[in-house]
Amino acid sequence: MNVEVTKFGFGAGGIGNLYTEVTDADAEAALQAAWDAGVRYFDTAPHYGLGLSERRLGKFLAGRPRDEYVVSTKVGRLLEPFDGTGLDLADGFAVPRTHRRVWDFSADGVRRSLESSLERLGLDKVDILLLHDPDDHGEQALREGIPALVDLRDQGVVGAVGAGMNQWQMPARFVRESSIDVVMLAGRYTLLEQTAAEEFLPLCEQRGVSILAAGVFNSGLLARTLVSDDAKYNYAQAPKELVVRAQRIAAVCERHGATLPQAAVQFVLRHPAVASVVLGVKSPSQAVRNAGLFAQPVPDELWDDLRAEGLLAG
Repeated sequence: MNVEVTKFGFGAGGIGNLYTEVTDADAEAALQAAWDAGVRYFDTAPHYGLGLSERRLGKFLAGRPRDEYVVSTKVGRLLEPFDGTGLDLADGFAVPRTHRRVWDFSADGVRRSLESSLERLGLDKVDILLLHDPDDHGEQALREGIPALVDLRDQGVVGAVGAGMNQWQMPARFVRESSIDVVMLAGRYTLLEQTAAEEFLPLCEQRGVSILAAGVFNSGLLARTLVSDDAKYNYAQAPKELVVRAQRIAAVCERHGATLPQAAVQFVLRHPAVASVVLGVKSPSQAVRNAGLFAQPVPDELWDDLRAEGLLAG
């Protein structure tokens, strides 16, 4: 990937009012705290708060030198005006239902989505453009969406292109059959779960495709030092066996003077295909805490002990 990103990426879903409302002031303070901690890579999407995340990020970045930060956004969900009542909580965001999402991975849909995103962001280009969750639209994404992205890249409209998904199998097909630069992989390569490790990550290394690692806490199961029985995994209640596994990993971390979230971040960063770990942030305290996870390496003996106890493959 010919775009340089910081190891700590700011996931801007939270400032799009993910699950709960975040005030404009708190969103700006979270962005400022991350900026002060050295973060210069920010990931957003139209899906996040029906454009609210993009608008807030754009407002924060306005006036800052354009060559000092990297922005990624996504295509595949067009926002159309809608007169719905209530909040968008069915899709996870505490924002008024002023728009509805329409799936579209066509070449025209890609261009229209990017144009709208640039307007909300107040930018004339984004650095990285990703197809967003084309799980049920794989053929259209490969036939129309990716060629449109590649055309935009070749024209210099965007710097790098790829896909962002919660699975690795479809991105593997994209890597094999196209010339994408990057994959944002959520949840499939973590301290708890390494399903992408055997086939997908080596493929990306071979093809020179960078990984932006998201969901490294598996939706919450690895996010706290003490793992609670009601922790989330893949946005739902975690199965008991995974809770127990996470608790065992946490115990090994504690023996080595490390925390579970710290090890979760440091583990993913060790892989040579991973260019950045993107963590969701919705408050200044989260930004500071997350920055600390990147700054605190863990001893190599920790990984050895996890392997010895059958908690880590390889």
